[in-house]
Amino acid sequence: MKLNFGKKVVLVTGGGRDIGKEISNIFADEGASVAINYNNSSKDAEQTAEEINSKGGIAKIFKADITRYNEVLKMVQSIKKDLGSIDFLINNAGAAWGEPFENFSENGWNKVMDLNVKSIFFLTQKFKSLLLKRASLDDPSRIINIGSIDGLNVPAFETYSYSTSKAAVHHLTRVLAAKLVKENILVNAIAPGPYPSAMLGSAVNSDYSEIEKNNPRKRLGTPEDIAGLTIFLCSRAGAYTVGAVSYTHLTLPTKRIV
Repeated sequence: MKLNFGKKVVLVTGGGRDIGKEISNIFADEGASVAINYNNSSKDAEQTAEEINSKGGIAKIFKADITRYNEVLKMVQSIKKDLGSIDFLINNAGAAWGEPFENFSENGWNKVMDLNVKSIFFLTQKFKSLLLKRASLDDPSRIINIGSIDGLNVPAFETYSYSTSKAAVHHLTRVLAAKLVKENILVNAIAPGPYPSAMLGSAVNSDYSEIEKNNPRKRLGTPEDIAGLTIFLCSRAGAYTVGAVSYTHLTLPTKRIV
């Protein structure tokens, strides 16, 4: 089965590092043009775009704080001007926050919920017009929301807003899927298990041994695991999958916070 991504455009939020970088790269490898969103430092986004462009691909970076409504609107116009439309929206950007329950902060709650949940809704709302441009019954546009296995399980760490936000992502996926499927936009989610990342690494001091031991596959996820699943959902093979939350592993019992 040929992917035929040569004329496709994908927007990956937080697409410059970790899981987002791997997703950006695999879409570029399959011929898609890649719009990489970043917010703070442009270093990672610039490096990822340079790697893609040096291999003959097409990648452009777009700065926007996607928790801010006006900046989402500006990014829509910038991408429309530079790339015309998008076929795939990968809502990957996310944040976590860990604090003891007794003094868990309002800032830690709001920051995570705004980025992990609010941004997905308004990105979907405002990019809908660009996603509709080439969407058809036989070749629908796709939205992939990156949730988390912690949105399905009780997490081992005191990350109250993170696990709650990811559960919300999974349900928002189903709600948006029901709304947009009639317009040939398919919405699905991925709930990744543990992958090496700055976010997870900071929580475990980059020692993943205990996590690997409690994973039935006895290893962390690899770039191919997450990127391959994303490609499947955006390909012809995934064109009959709607409103699904695909999780990348089951979880064995581990120490809990309750």
